[in-house]
Amino acid sequence: MTGAPWPSGTGRQTDGALVVGGVDVRDLAAEHGTPAYVLDEADFRMRARAYRTAFEAAFGAVGAGVDVYYAGKALLTVAVARWAREEGLRVDTASGGELAIALRAEVPGAEIGLHGNNKSDAEIRRALDAGVGRIIVDSLVEIERVARLAAERGVVAPVMVRVTTGVHAGGHEYIATAHEDQKFGLSVNPAREGAESPAMAALLAVLKHPELKLLGIHSHIGSQIIDPDGFEAAARVVLRLRADLAERSGLLVDEVDLGGGYGIAYLPGDVALDPERVAKDIAQSVSAVCQELGTGLPRFSIEPGRAIVGPAGVTLYTVGTVKPVTVSSDGGADFTRTYVSVDGGMSDNIRPALYGAAYHAEIVGRSSSAESMLARVVGKHCESGDIVVHEVQLPADVRAGDLLAVAATGAYGRSMASNYNMLPRPPVVAVSDGASRVLVRRETEDDLLGLDLG
Repeated sequence: MTGAPWPSGTGRQTDGALVVGGVDVRDLAAEHGTPAYVLDEADFRMRARAYRTAFEAAFGAVGAGVDVYYAGKALLTVAVARWAREEGLRVDTASGGELAIALRAEVPGAEIGLHGNNKSDAEIRRALDAGVGRIIVDSLVEIERVARLAAERGVVAPVMVRVTTGVHAGGHEYIATAHEDQKFGLSVNPAREGAESPAMAALLAVLKHPELKLLGIHSHIGSQIIDPDGFEAAARVVLRLRADLAERSGLLVDEVDLGGGYGIAYLPGDVALDPERVAKDIAQSVSAVCQELGTGLPRFSIEPGRAIVGPAGVTLYTVGTVKPVTVSSDGGADFTRTYVSVDGGMSDNIRPALYGAAYHAEIVGRSSSAESMLARVVGKHCESGDIVVHEVQLPADVRAGDLLAVAATGAYGRSMASNYNMLPRPPVVAVSDGASRVLVRRETEDDLLGLDLG
């Protein structure tokens, strides 16, 4: 077993046990328990380097500089932030908590960005005090707030304005972020003919404040994007807005951020977005657009998160109840689906319940010669929608005590985890060169009770 959707180098031993990062999953389960998030450090670093080198080469070829920010919302721990920086990436944060982790990891403030559609005054103050390299403002109101807080501290805040381009890309509507009817950014399209667009109004508003330095324009069009055409279309819109701003104000901003959303393989047979291909396509496109507009190339930045950490992660479970259920189909014969319950569920991976995300699972503690059967992997929560894998073929002899792994869970599993039904959250365990270490320890019932003041 190598390649998508598993971490690179993952394989099976002769007795059928899965090995990740050189570590037998049975040893991981014995030492760390289940459920557990397992993160292949070498795989993470490989993918981080691949994005940085691909974009640096492609954009360098057209005469533009580029910065790669790791999107911490996918998964951020102190160690993960350090890995990203050691591989030449900057770190993008979306809350005070994520900012705190990046700072604990000793990422320099100048290499951190702060996102958020509703930043608190405390978050903005902390960002200013840390000297973050960019605050991505998301509304006209926020522009005034950042200016006021910067003035209080006697500093100039470096800001980018997040715009919505109208380019729709990605998967479920909940993760598409470039259409106008949603909470992020300011539209490049005017509300009515002849009016000024909210995006232009925001850019001009920033220029009125001496407490603000307008670095550039930010765009993020969605998540789990497989076709690079969306990035190219959005870049064209942003670069035209940049040129229009120069005509209005005389300022040609220095930076353009094209966001993230680069898709990965979740199922066998899926094809992930290739960083070299997308980098070359975008670089050539933006170069051509700038030539058409007669403007110099800005410095670009991108924000991959899932594309780096998603494939590097595996969630390890122990099977409990196995229950065959007869299902009646409309106009067809009845069939049996076997529900395989594991010791986690929607508290450690909410994505299947939230927007029907598809994952792949396998029995990983042994081999089996049994025929395969249609199974649904479910969790232990009091919720019928507590589904981990909607449909997967598992060996018919699956039984209680088996180890089951779900691939490509490095992104958004831990970062979106909850304590639903008061389940403690699983640990994050890094594997590398045949050894494991805990990055984030497993929560305990004492942790849960410690928050309850009675």
